[in-house]
Amino acid sequence: MGTNIDAIILAEKENWGPALEDFINQYLETFTLPELNEGTRRKDVWNALYNIAKLSEDQKIIKNAFIAVRILSREKDHLAELINDDWIDLMMKLSGLNDDSFQFDTDNMNVRVEILRCLSNILFNSEQMAINSVNNGILDGLVKSINHFSNETILYEIKLLEIKLVFLITALRRDAREKVFHLMATLIQILEDILKEAADVINLNNEQSHIPPLFLTDNQAELACEVLKVLFNITINVNTSVDPEVLANCYTLVKTLRSYLIISSLIKEKTNNLRKDVIHLLVNMPDETYKELIPSSKDNRNKITLEFEGHNMTVVYEILMFLDTKLRDNLNIDRQHDSLCPVITVLLKGSSSNRLIRKFLRNQILPPLTDVHSRPEEGDTLRNHLCRLLTSPLIHLRNVVGKFLFVLCKKNASRMIKYTGYGNAAGFFAQEGLLVKGQVQDGDESSSDDSETEEYAEHKHGIDPVKGCYEELQRKSALENMTDEQKEYEAMKLAELMNNMLETGIIKPCTLGEDGKPKPIEHVLQLQEGLKNQMLNKNENDDSD
Repeated sequence: MGTNIDAIILAEKENWGPALEDFINQYLETFTLPELNEGTRRKDVWNALYNIAKLSEDQKIIKNAFIAVRILSREKDHLAELINDDWIDLMMKLSGLNDDSFQFDTDNMNVRVEILRCLSNILFNSEQMAINSVNNGILDGLVKSINHFSNETILYEIKLLEIKLVFLITALRRDAREKVFHLMATLIQILEDILKEAADVINLNNEQSHIPPLFLTDNQAELACEVLKVLFNITINVNTSVDPEVLANCYTLVKTLRSYLIISSLIKEKTNNLRKDVIHLLVNMPDETYKELIPSSKDNRNKITLEFEGHNMTVVYEILMFLDTKLRDNLNIDRQHDSLCPVITVLLKGSSSNRLIRKFLRNQILPPLTDVHSRPEEGDTLRNHLCRLLTSPLIHLRNVVGKFLFVLCKKNASRMIKYTGYGNAAGFFAQEGLLVKGQVQDGDESSSDDSETEEYAEHKHGIDPVKGCYEELQRKSALENMTDEQKEYEAMKLAELMNNMLETGIIKPCTLGEDGKPKPIEHVLQLQEGLKNQMLNKNENDDSD
């Protein structure tokens, strides 16, 4: 072991080729090289590779030198110390990243691919190198290169690696996002070029060139995903009020994303990744741009369409089906937040900002009730899944779900109780301050049309609002046969038990504040005061006409 490392360190110029090939053959699938920890061998082999790459005029040897560098850079040890400014300058020069007039040929493109692979390892495994990349010319060189992606001679692999590097840098460095933000229009154009390229292949012998592609190749889908990730990073805190051009770019982007939500890759996993990345990016888009997702049916020339009140709802339906798939995957609790929150947030933003999207989604998720005998959280419909999430231990997830259902119910709390049951929705109502003086308050848009079905009207009298379903048997009251003295005794006993749990910290009872949100109490008797106030208010209301 280690003899091939020593061969590189000691090799004369005429032996560089064989020494590199032997090293690659031995270590290509290796991810750790403990033998480099002996003495100065790690530093010596890096220095030897630098000299070979700098001094050789043979493109194959240079390429193999960077394959060796890629193998060595799989280890994190001392990368920031080993990759100095001389290394960066050499990689920039040999890859052409610092030269706008760099002329590509087969050999130097292969060298560029290997250098980009090395940079991916180096920036991923060294936080310091990722920090330095913003100022040492790497990011600037990548940005300039991306601006020339329309050049048909550039390999897809080079495009993919460069976009991946920009994603990595902008993910790790917030200041890099600002530096790359001006690339937004260029990145949108890359997405459109991918669509056009796919469409040109399909319509090669078809005069109807306006028909969008149904499938992307693996390369096209993978490149599109990486572009979407970069766009996500640079639009996380997008401010459209500062620059009208930014808002215009967002409108164009959402229109382009619409196409990416109705196309697929030949591999299901890549299609799922594409959908996921599009949905994540839509989270960042301003609410007003969501109308681009539902073009007028008159303007729609696609053969596949789902029309609703004169608009094509195909894209909204695809997003909804993506959510349905995720809900049926029975995800572990630790995966639910990342998998479900983005898509539900997109549906919430769409339904909050656009009346047609809200109406369409309400029809799909909360159709008129016909099954009144099952609890809202029991079953496999979208409504059932979402009702279960209302009691999720993941606070952010259950709040997003609650807001979404509340918007679908036109911010009418009574309607939401009808569809979800008060037991499921109580936490959301409390969080939003909709419990005032013991009563559920409707939001700003409480008007709604009649959604009762014959089945609901027939059983309405027996529906338990807490459970949200019809109860066949009415339970006998436990207090029915008690004397007043027995009731008082049980009440005092209950108060004592609750006070003990309060003092020991087992429970933290709350009463409702003036803002309708729960406030912790200091003593259990405060619950009695709240009850008296509630009864007084009730009597006042009963006395008024």
